[in-house]
Amino acid sequence: MNHYVTHLEAAIDGTRLPFGQLHGMHAGRPIWVRYDLEAIRKAVTPDEIAKRPPSLWRYRELLPLPMDVEPVSLGEGMSPLLNCPRLAEHLGLKNLWVKDESQLPTGSFKSRGMTAAVSMAKWLGVKRIALPTAGNAGGAAAAYGARAGLEVYVFMPADTPSINQMETAMFGAKAFRVNGLINDCGKIVKDRSAEMQWFDFSTLKEPYRLEGKKTMGLEIAEQFGWELPDVILYPTGGGTGLIGMWKAFQELKELGWLKSNQMPRLYSCQAEGCAPIATAYAKGERFAELFPNAHTLASGLRVPVAVGDFMILDAIRASGGQALTGSEDSISRWMSTGGQLEGISFCPETAICLDVLAQLQARGEVKPKERVVVFNTGAAQKYQEAYSFELPLYSPPA
Repeated sequence: MNHYVTHLEAAIDGTRLPFGQLHGMHAGRPIWVRYDLEAIRKAVTPDEIAKRPPSLWRYRELLPLPMDVEPVSLGEGMSPLLNCPRLAEHLGLKNLWVKDESQLPTGSFKSRGMTAAVSMAKWLGVKRIALPTAGNAGGAAAAYGARAGLEVYVFMPADTPSINQMETAMFGAKAFRVNGLINDCGKIVKDRSAEMQWFDFSTLKEPYRLEGKKTMGLEIAEQFGWELPDVILYPTGGGTGLIGMWKAFQELKELGWLKSNQMPRLYSCQAEGCAPIATAYAKGERFAELFPNAHTLASGLRVPVAVGDFMILDAIRASGGQALTGSEDSISRWMSTGGQLEGISFCPETAICLDVLAQLQARGEVKPKERVVVFNTGAAQKYQEAYSFELPLYSPPA
């Protein structure tokens, strides 16, 4: 057997779909990839995985690309899990780690989804892809598309951070700015797919970016010795990573690889200016409404509607976590505070997580000794618009 996928499954109604064919969504909603976990349990052990190179592709049995097919890779390794004692003390905690995705090849967690999705697209015969982006996804798609020899079209809001704009062009994508938000960009991709003969690579509109993002959860489990932390805070735009991690934890539990079946509480963190998931959570709803007048400095969170909304909310509630908002005014402060205390390049989206964590700690909802992981999903250097300081000009002493 050269892969362990049994079938694909519609997330909204459970319809089974065949693997090995090109699929987008089913009934307008995302698709899960399902595996023969019993066969995987017999084929590999955690000890054997630990001996493999430190790449997300070390989890090959739990990824959809056939094992005799070479992945489209830029050398994406396991991102470090950094202990942060000074930041923990600042927040009144004892055990705080940052999973630093900024060290991946394209400077963000988007490398994970794109190495898996582009690898699968190439294997399935796709020649041309298109996607909307709020920031880092466009650059990652352009980079991995170039690596695979695919033609890439990217549509982004006109005020997308300038570095995100430049990197899509640098990697050769046909990139366009749009007067609107990411959902407006997504409509362009959807409406012109037939005419342009491109495959829609939007978040969760194909099944495999989710599987790449899932490896964040697999890595955390391995890095903690096949145990899981008590709390995970994750900046949520489209929410693929949060959904993927929860899927990873369920698969690991069924495999019997975890030393404890205690699951982490997942906290979805959004900015006040764009919080469809947090709003739906507060209302007790399973589906989110379009968030009006979406705006935030954390461009990756400016996703006013998510096709996987119910999957995000299902995971949060199943974990005992919450969907919360951080203050827009706190972004620059937390980027600076975190960087000065730990030397980590915190992105604006992660600054929102730190603000949410401070709120949780103040309310006693995160206990001082609980093991807490915050995801740093990108590098601060990609967000020059978020910096609020200027270096003084040196004047030599008289």
